[in-house]
Amino acid sequence: MCEVLVIGGGAAGMIAAIAAARAGASVTLLERNEKLGKKIYITGKGRCNVTNDCTRDEFLREVPRNSRFLYAALTAFGPQDMMAFLEQEGCPVTVQRGRRVFPSSEKASDVTKALTRAMNESGVRIRLNTRVRGLWTEENRCIGVITDSGEEIRADAVILATGGLSVPATGSSGDGHRMAGETGHTVTDCRPSLSAIETEEGWPTQLQGLSLKNVRLTLKQGKKTLYTELGELLFTHFGISGPLTLEMSCHLPEDFSDCSVTLNLKPGLTPEQLDARLQRELAEAPRKHLASIMPSLLPASFAAIFPGLCGIDSQKICAQVSREERRALCEKLQNLPVTVRKLRGFDEAIITRGGVSVREVDPGTMASKVLPGLYVAGELLDVDAHTGGYNLQIAFATGHLAGVSAAI
Repeated sequence: MCEVLVIGGGAAGMIAAIAAARAGASVTLLERNEKLGKKIYITGKGRCNVTNDCTRDEFLREVPRNSRFLYAALTAFGPQDMMAFLEQEGCPVTVQRGRRVFPSSEKASDVTKALTRAMNESGVRIRLNTRVRGLWTEENRCIGVITDSGEEIRADAVILATGGLSVPATGSSGDGHRMAGETGHTVTDCRPSLSAIETEEGWPTQLQGLSLKNVRLTLKQGKKTLYTELGELLFTHFGISGPLTLEMSCHLPEDFSDCSVTLNLKPGLTPEQLDARLQRELAEAPRKHLASIMPSLLPASFAAIFPGLCGIDSQKICAQVSREERRALCEKLQNLPVTVRKLRGFDEAIITRGGVSVREVDPGTMASKVLPGLYVAGELLDVDAHTGGYNLQIAFATGHLAGVSAAI
């Protein structure tokens, strides 16, 4: 019987262990933490957006980089397969807005329980509090692992599924990247993704807690548009966050010094329609201050500071607002600059961008092209996607394929 070792008890590692065991292998899973699935517990704010009920091709459009690498994995184990798996393991699921899939209980713990139950039923041996120091190689082949205690554990195949660098409190320390690098794998530069953004401007901090819906965020590099979407944006004590910001962070180049980000607060109006509306508002309140009409266009806290962002005195009488000032207001309402200072750190990022180069991993098996006997799955790989359940599904799909392949 084939002996398979799985390093990491997260989403990718657990599903890999189940798949390998069900394919007939004798499987041992090694987890450094005191319990399994620590990151799963915090996904979706504790509700666990486990996957997205979309087609394979729709899924791949939500993966900004290296999407073709996932074709075989998603074909073998797609979103509907994951949903069926959870249902079969006693964890009913519900499809919600944006086709996001959650456990019907809305408890992330139920997903971990279902995976753990399936491992136990499949005969997987689970060893907690066991940190792997390195891969055990011999004659250019991975033949097992060496733990922190110095224990050597031999296996026919090893699946590396230790996660990335995001949320290090869950055990994401970069061990997997280090081990892959030590065996000759190329590990691309890692950075936070699906991350909030710190801004150069101070005015977003004045709006801390304000959430705007149906606004458009656009990222450009020179004349090239890298990202533009309608959605929800949140102002914070350091800059901007919310779904739009997190998704846009996936598209920021490594050097974003020549990039520009703009916010359209009135995307539903043409410039002509917006100008006509502002003219009407000014004409209907000629003796009032400009500050008094701005709440008809923006939430109160934003309305109070907006004229100042345009270089206009908010106490100016409406009848005295010039054509140039009106145009400046219209321009900023639909083209408000937001300058990126930096991404927030791995402590807050949802996912890691970068990792083990997919050029050195067989997309049809998840087997290493560098070291026979080694398989790589999950967030360790240089593949990441937008929010909506896609990143967890990547972990499940690549983990499942690695498990099946390792058992052969």
